[in-house]
Amino acid sequence: MKAARTDRSLLFVPGHRPDRFDKAAASGAHALVLDLEDAVAPDDKLQARTEVAAWLAAGRVAFVRVNAADTPWHADDLRMLAAAPKAGVMLPKADAAHMAAVLQALPGRRAIALLESVAGYQELAWLAAVPGLERIAFGSVDFAAETGIADEGEALTAVRTQIVLQSLAAGLAPPIDSVSLGFTDAEALLAEARRSRALGFGGKLCIHPAQLAAVHAAFAPTAAEQAWAARVLAAFEASGGAATAVDGKMVDKPVVERARRLLAEPAAAAL
Repeated sequence: MKAARTDRSLLFVPGHRPDRFDKAAASGAHALVLDLEDAVAPDDKLQARTEVAAWLAAGRVAFVRVNAADTPWHADDLRMLAAAPKAGVMLPKADAAHMAAVLQALPGRRAIALLESVAGYQELAWLAAVPGLERIAFGSVDFAAETGIADEGEALTAVRTQIVLQSLAAGLAPPIDSVSLGFTDAEALLAEARRSRALGFGGKLCIHPAQLAAVHAAFAPTAAEQAWAARVLAAFEASGGAATAVDGKMVDKPVVERARRLLAEPAAAAL
């Protein structure tokens, strides 16, 4: 499933809170992630799996973050998903072997590998090459907790860059950056998501509907970017396809291709 996707926002919803499922589905998030893992206490795992199965049985579409492969709930999560053919799967603590096993159990599903451990990072190239994988998402909260590297400033930029490069090398859709724990400061979230986009990520995990507008705005071309792209294409056409210049900078084929991609997307809405 190595085709590009345009999901920029993936909204988590606790699996034991069915009262939130429909609201989340109507929130404007590009994709919904029903969570059976971190958001659900051990005593609530069975209830969460039952609630998610019932919601999916009506033919609704969502990803399901299953419990990690080394937990006692993992196998039952996969059995539940086998009966929900429209559901995608997100595997936490992903590594190549466990991701491959999940896709063997659920062939043809949309699948996201949540990279959040040193073990997973050490075999990033093998993880990205797992047949059927669609995208990699970065779980920086768990990664920071394991490594002691705070997700602040540029501390994890090297890790993020490798995720982007290995995804590109494997032909995956652009990866998804980690959640932001705050959801009341839209400007801060916008700046953080724009930085993710600048690094090559194609979307961001969200934990609250209030985060969606900033994420969508950050990952969409601005009006200024689209105006620049229009000037580039006009100049390139006027030059007959030869190298030319726009705003004092050279325009050649790679620049033209970027301009075409920008114009193919809707401009960012104002926050």
